[in-house]
This record gives sequence, structure tokens and C-alpha cells, in this order.
Amino acid sequence: MEPTDAAADEPQSPEKDRNFVTALARGLELLRAFGTGEEYLGNAELSNRTQIPRPTVSRLTYTLTQLGYLQHNRHLEKYRLGPGVLALGYRFLANMGIREIARPHLQHFADATDCNVSLGGADRSDMVYLETCHGHGPLIIRLDVGSRLPIATSAIGRAWLCGLSGERRQQVMQELAAFHGSDWPRLQAGIEQSMRDYAEYGFCLSEQDWQRDISAVAMPLILEDGAEVMAINCGGSSLRLDHDRLVHNLGPRLKEVAAKIKQELAPKYRASR
Repeated sequence: MEPTDAAADEPQSPEKDRNFVTALARGLELLRAFGTGEEYLGNAELSNRTQIPRPTVSRLTYTLTQLGYLQHNRHLEKYRLGPGVLALGYRFLANMGIREIARPHLQHFADATDCNVSLGGADRSDMVYLETCHGHGPLIIRLDVGSRLPIATSAIGRAWLCGLSGERRQQVMQELAAFHGSDWPRLQAGIEQSMRDYAEYGFCLSEQDWQRDISAVAMPLILEDGAEVMAINCGGSSLRLDHDRLVHNLGPRLKEVAAKIKQELAPKYRASR
């Protein structure tokens, strides 16, 4: 049975939501448990990471292996992500028309500034790079599609927050507070400063907040009247990107890039309605 409009307007916790399929959620949590650089994980490790009982994990890994989302190494008695996961990822990226439109603008800006310029979307407490372009200078951060940056400390994450509606932003802030625990007051102060920057400049800054040697500027891409929010950033070595360059050079130029992307996207969204 499809959820009613009233149910859709009132978010419920998974435990109380009749439309929430726990078995499916647990299977997806297992896939999320594989981190970058970790090729194989066993049932015990997956159980510890997800807090799912080991007997349930065993049934889930068997099912996911049969479906092609995991591969089983009999010698190690462990699993790694299978080609089914990659196929889903590529289909997702292939269906995002914004990447094709944004990439030339991002690459041109990266070449002109010798910076890393990227497009990202949110996934839980992180931003995930959906497209990224590199300049050619010697002090370039080399992050690729799929790289994850924390929402709370990265310029692109803070810009995404600024692009949300007030209600949605409050919800995300509550989720971030629960995720970060005792670190939250410090992180919240940085986010609030970025919101002030956005109100003043029209873009957000992160000066050595994410990593000590990295600074960046970013701004939200608010699409379809707020139905979808993404963000773009421009970052590099803090030795090159001081406060003055971020505010008076890169930030205003990034706003121009965002405006061009949105201008080219407008006919596509009008045609889809």
C-alpha cells in the first residue's frame, strides 16, 4: 500500500514506519560498511560495524552475493563489493545530466586557477564528489569522483547547508549534532560563521577547517526551486589560497560559474516538467 500524503508529511522513525523495510535497510547498511581501501570484510567485522546480529549478517551476505552486490573469497572467508554495486553507481552518474553540463565550466575554472573544482551532493554526514576537475599546478589536492568530505568542516558541505530550506537545515543540524557528539559545539560555530559569510558574500569559506593545509570556497546550487540542492567548490593549498584571494578572487568567480551552470540547466528542467 502506498503511503498517504499525511504520512509523507509527517516523518516517522524507522521503528514506527510501516512502510520501512528493515531487511532491505540492513542489507544496504552492509554495503555501506565497506570503506575506502578495505577490500575484504568478514561476517564478524560487518556485524561489529553495523551492529546487526551475526546470523542475520550471514544471511544478508549470502543473498547479496547471489545478487552480485558482493563477492565471496572462499580462501579468506570474507567478502568484497561486487560489480552490481559499481553498475548502480554508474547508472546513477550516467543519469545525472548536471554532470555533463557542469564539467566544462568546472574544468575551465580549475585550469584558470590551478585548483581542485568539484560538484557534490550530500550523503548522511558527508558530501560526495559527483564530478571533480583538476588544475595543472604543483600544489593541487587530488580528490576524485566518490571522495567524501565532512559536511560540518568542508566549504562544500557548509555551502550545501546554506542552500537548504530552514526546516530541512534544522533537521540536518540535529542529525549532525547526534553524529559528532562532544565535537558538535566547535563544529556548529564554524557552520554558523559560514552562514554569516554566505549572507555577506554569497559563498562559504573553509580556511584550514577540514584539513590544516587546505582552504576552499564553495556555494550551493539550488535547483528546481529548491527541490534539489547540490554544491560546487574550489579548493587547494592554504599556502596559495589566503583569505583575501578566497573572498575577492575565487569566490566571486565561482558565483559566475554557478550562474552559468544554472542557466544551462534551466531548459532541461523546464522540458522535464
